[in-house]
Amino acid sequence: MNEVKIGMPLIKDLSVNHYKGRRRDGGEYVKKPVAKWMEDMGWILKPYHLEDWKLPLTVRCDIVQSDKRTRDISNYSKVVLDAIEDLTGINDTNYRWVDGDPSYGEHAELVLTISEG
Repeated sequence: MNEVKIGMPLIKDLSVNHYKGRRRDGGEYVKKPVAKWMEDMGWILKPYHLEDWKLPLTVRCDIVQSDKRTRDISNYSKVVLDAIEDLTGINDTNYRWVDGDPSYGEHAELVLTISEG
């Protein structure tokens, strides 16, 4: 069974509630820092060829926080799954999201574990 575990920095506006902005014409866009974060994640995952793995993919997200704020880990699912979909072309209906556990550390990050079905 294939599995990969990566750490990605926890940046401002990463949650589903904040990662998109609205244009004056009513359209939406992904904010630049989040778009860069998604692209960086894609480059880290590209060598693993997730598109060749058995579906559905399970994506577990654990959070390492540098403060004691309460965060809803599910709010990061849309951004993470959209980034994987952009990389692989696999529709996000073929993913299973698992909320992981919060922990505390010096550097805030999301620890993502992706495994095949």
